[in-house]
Amino acid sequence: MSEVILVDTSDQVLGTADKLLVHTGSGQLHRAFSVFVFNAQGEMLIQRRASEKYHFGGLWSNTVCSHPAPGEDLCAAAQGRLAYEMGLTLPLRQEFSFQYRAEDSKTNLVEHEIDHVFIGTTDATPKPNVKEVDAWGWIGSKDLARQLEHLPEAFTPWFPIAVSELHDRGLLTKE
Repeated sequence: MSEVILVDTSDQVLGTADKLLVHTGSGQLHRAFSVFVFNAQGEMLIQRRASEKYHFGGLWSNTVCSHPAPGEDLCAAAQGRLAYEMGLTLPLRQEFSFQYRAEDSKTNLVEHEIDHVFIGTTDATPKPNVKEVDAWGWIGSKDLARQLEHLPEAFTPWFPIAVSELHDRGLLTKE
């Protein structure tokens, strides 16, 4: 049994609960993180989530996303997940957080999260974990904007929210 951290809308800890259970019904608000890795050319490393994932499988998303374990440091959790899923070890910095709620029509599971966004830079070649990642690639901001506009259904629901915020904060490199 894997547990996640339940939070209020101010990200104050309320307790813990089973990961799968918080994603059922109307979804319980919990803490999450998303990692965005860029290369020296300003391209973003994206991944297509393994189709076997329990929700939003087979969709394109940011470099890594997950939930910190109860008592786990948020940045350490993000770095650990980056190493586990993409085989990358690099410094990360926390930039911002946002709250969202999204339903997966294929599984009827719900994401209701306060998502903490971390940024890192590397030119290293990822070594993805095939249990977690079906495909990956580097994408420039113009190509990403076109993809998000013309194929929004190919992406996880939190990804365009975070990308928009990255853009608004000047953290998404212009080509």
